[in-house]
Amino acid sequence: MALLDGLSNKLTAIVGRMRGKSRISEQDLKDMMREIRLALLEADVHYDVVKNLIDEISEKARGSAVTESLTPGQQIVKIVHEALVDILGEKVSKLAVSPTGFTVVMLYGLQGAGKTTTAAKLALHLKRKGKKPLLTSVDVHRPA
Repeated sequence: MALLDGLSNKLTAIVGRMRGKSRISEQDLKDMMREIRLALLEADVHYDVVKNLIDEISEKARGSAVTESLTPGQQIVKIVHEALVDILGEKVSKLAVSPTGFTVVMLYGLQGAGKTTTAAKLALHLKRKGKKPLLTSVDVHRPA
């Protein structure tokens, strides 16, 4: 999906910097985890999710032997991929948009969780698909 393209490109660039290395030092791993953390936060992934993901990736990267058929950079990609699949799931779900009439999408969550940002990104995505999104708040106690 187009919303994830920027994150994918950043992660590819981060791991690409490790290309050609036969070993990844502890400092290389620390720098890579910092860059991955920033890329995820810039993609509006919640801080707690990012922290848990980085902890999991770091733990697996430190505890895994490099597979003979993979370079250290590819091994990190494999670990990141597996961690993201664990969080997001393997199945790709498409947004079911009504071909005629209205489609209602409700976003809910705690304050500061990224609902407004997600709604704006979703609206832009739908607009690029030729739809006419309308964003409205239904919170009668705290108008957005």
